[in-house]
Amino acid sequence: MRDTHPPSRSVVVGIDGSRSGLTAALWAVDEAVHRDLPLRLVYAIDPQADPVVAEDAARRLATAEIAVRQAFTAVESTAKPVKIEVEILQGRPTNVLREASRGAAMVCIGAIGLKHATGASVGSTAAALAAASHCPIAIVRRHDPRATARRSIVVEVDKSPDSSGVLDRGVEEALLREAPLVVISTWRPNSTDRDGEAQNGEQNHQLTAELSRRLARTVRKHPDLEVRPIAVRGNLLDYLAGHSQTIQLVVIGRRRARGVTEIVGPSSEAALHDTDCSVLVCDSLSSL
Repeated sequence: MRDTHPPSRSVVVGIDGSRSGLTAALWAVDEAVHRDLPLRLVYAIDPQADPVVAEDAARRLATAEIAVRQAFTAVESTAKPVKIEVEILQGRPTNVLREASRGAAMVCIGAIGLKHATGASVGSTAAALAAASHCPIAIVRRHDPRATARRSIVVEVDKSPDSSGVLDRGVEEALLREAPLVVISTWRPNSTDRDGEAQNGEQNHQLTAELSRRLARTVRKHPDLEVRPIAVRGNLLDYLAGHSQTIQLVVIGRRRARGVTEIVGPSSEAALHDTDCSVLVCDSLSSL
């Protein structure tokens, strides 16, 4: 079960024995199949978790092998044509997965599971990985293909350097999952008085028109893809919280203006913890 061969390019999943980790592995199967890449299940044994004696080391290794075997079996049960690789490594989970992201097509983690392995707060591991990884990071909440069949892929477009790559990734995810694509830009109101509201309405109209122009090439290239531009007053997190039942994945840039922690850090947990809304963080260099 312990595969120690040098890793090839793959879709990496952080496994920790939690149900959330299993969900991430199942979610990642389609990503690996779509790219014709192996699915690499990585378990990190944290040497700093407890005082280590021989009995503890053996117990931790046995626990790791059980966890990856469960994930291996769950992925196999999908009967999809994916090669599965397994690796059990020594190190703190965040550091191990950051290193695994070198050359990986994507790293996938459960939205909850790794907190138990690190002792960190909910979302802090995801935020740390999203900020420092060498490839896109998917923070997966749930996986139910039947429930998400028509739920949207939401892409945030802003003025950051990542914006074009993020949009391309969102289009790819929508095509892969045969889902509608919602492209969002957020704006802040100038004023709340009557004249200000008129200006705000005009600002909203102009931003929507700008998004439509930007999406014209995508619409021409993928005529069967359902694409909808939306200008959102306020911030993305508020929109996600209010529409979570219609969204399966939100794609954001690593260098977004308001920072990734707003969407993947502890502050987002209250808004998204009971939803199916997974998050994919990428940039212009690692988006495809």
